[in-house]
Amino acid sequence: MDGAQPVGTPGPGDRDSDNASRRRADDVPSEERELMEGIREAVVTRMPFGKYGPAAFPPYGLPLCDLPYEYLTWFERKGGFPAGRLGDLMRLVMQIKRDGAEGVFDQLRAPGSRPSLRRPRRLSVRFDDPE
Repeated sequence: MDGAQPVGTPGPGDRDSDNASRRRADDVPSEERELMEGIREAVVTRMPFGKYGPAAFPPYGLPLCDLPYEYLTWFERKGGFPAGRLGDLMRLVMQIKRDGAEGVFDQLRAPGSRPSLRRPRRLSVRFDDPE
C-alpha cells in the first residue's frame, strides 16, 4: 500500500481518532468505575425522609447531590448516616462537597434542574394609624 490507511482504521481527520484517545470503559479501574456510578446515583436518588424529603420538597424529595453540606455533617456528628446504600451515597456526597469538587454533579444534572433551597418569604405589611 502506498501510504493509504487500511479500511476501518481512523485517520487523523476522523472524529473517531479523538475518541480513541479516551479510555474505554473496560480500561477504567474498578474503584474509579464505582466512584463514577456513585456520583450518577447521587444525582438521581432523592432524599426519602426528613427536612429535605418529599414532605418539604414534593413529590419525591431533594436529590442527594443537592443536600446542603451542613445537613450532611449534622448526620455525621449525630451518630452516623442511614444504613445501606442511602448512607453510602450521603457519605460520598459529603466527601465530594468537603473536597470542593461539587462541580462534578453539575455535569450530570439536567440544565436548570437545581432547586432553590430558600423558603419563600411572606410579605407582612402593617400600616399604623397615625392617630
